[in-house]
Amino acid sequence: MDGSSRIAIGGMSKRTGANIETIRYYERVGLLPTPARSSGGYRLYGTDHLKRLTFIRRARALGFSIGEVRTMLRLADERKRPCAEVRVVAEAHLKDVRAKILDLRRMERVLQATVARCASGRRGAHCPVIEALYQDESLRAKRLGTKGSLGRVDGRGP
Repeated sequence: MDGSSRIAIGGMSKRTGANIETIRYYERVGLLPTPARSSGGYRLYGTDHLKRLTFIRRARALGFSIGEVRTMLRLADERKRPCAEVRVVAEAHLKDVRAKILDLRRMERVLQATVARCASGRRGAHCPVIEALYQDESLRAKRLGTKGSLGRVDGRGP
């Protein structure tokens, strides 16, 4: 696609892998500029739209929020492209990602312990997975003296 050619929303969707409704959403929230329209009223996207949508999709795939994407696009649109400001956004996101990884590791331990308790495969009314899902985490946390953040289901704390 050269600088002067235009493609409809369906072509934009195929080229980027973005759902048509997602493209419209990005337009509504101001991440993607409103494209020109054909005489028949169809959206016509250019190279700049394609580049911007690729940026948005890549940032979203990395877990950046809409607000973070908006901030980085604003910074990218500035001529100076202040890397220090982008770094602040990326570092904050990295901190969030690391916190989520810790949460996922806790969840893994809980599930691993619960599944191990089910390993016997015995039949009957007692199933450790079902029991664990019925437990009120805040009550269990009080009983165990923990903060309630995905502790172990075997009753030995986080």
